[in-house]
Amino acid sequence: MTASAPFARMNGLGNQILVVDMRGRTDEVTAQAALALAGDGATRFDQIMAVHDPRSAGTASYVRILNADGSAAQACGNGMRCVVQALAAETGQRVFTFETIAGILAAEEHDDGSISVDMGVPRLAWQDIPLAEEFADTRMIELQVGPIEAPVLHSPSVVSMGNPHAIFWVDRDVWSYDLERFGPMLENHPIFPERANISIARVTAPTALALRTWERGAGLTRACGTAACAAAVSAARTGRTGRNVTVTVPGGDLQISWREDNHVIMTGPAEWEFSGTLDPSTGAWQRDVQDVA
Repeated sequence: MTASAPFARMNGLGNQILVVDMRGRTDEVTAQAALALAGDGATRFDQIMAVHDPRSAGTASYVRILNADGSAAQACGNGMRCVVQALAAETGQRVFTFETIAGILAAEEHDDGSISVDMGVPRLAWQDIPLAEEFADTRMIELQVGPIEAPVLHSPSVVSMGNPHAIFWVDRDVWSYDLERFGPMLENHPIFPERANISIARVTAPTALALRTWERGAGLTRACGTAACAAAVSAARTGRTGRNVTVTVPGGDLQISWREDNHVIMTGPAEWEFSGTLDPSTGAWQRDVQDVA
């Protein structure tokens, strides 16, 4: 294998992540490589976090994010926690600032191993999410699944956390809805010109939400950090909860705080699985010798 780059297979609450070290290089992980890696059972992923040399002064690195279908993603909170853990283990540093397409993100690893990421400021105006048509109030827009007189899902809250999200509020168990069937249709609905992440959310306590998400470009995942942030913001905006909540996703719990300065802070774990090297152009890879059973 030529031109190989180190990578780590990690997860954030089960959200499958490949952190690829592209520092010191001028090439990129290609869509072809992403598709090949996603199709391999050992390297199957929800997002690739490609760590490049910094583009802006004062940042640790530029992070390019790819979905499993090879498309670019603007943000991935669970993936950013994995990047922090990987770089903290390498450097001993605990506080980082990164640049992504979505902007500048600050992150910190705590003494207990949990990692907080400042996911930035939610974008709430219809044109910033973006939507294809104007809605004066994005806390609830006109969109539904099922018959007009008895919709299965309806009136989602919409918000951008660097990527577009639609949150459908339900009163029943979030597992009782066929998100695998509804997700692709809603992700590609004409109202979302850049497609959207689709979530089903239920308030389970004054400070707690249950959440399942169909991720744009990735499908059903065990955790979506930006969706947890979007749901927490939307719950507060609609008066369902306060600004500090525990969001339970299939992979576990995330702590989300929508601070008074409008920044959304996400705190949760990251887990290392194995490491190896890969060809960024083709996706051909091999596991490190010490990780081979």
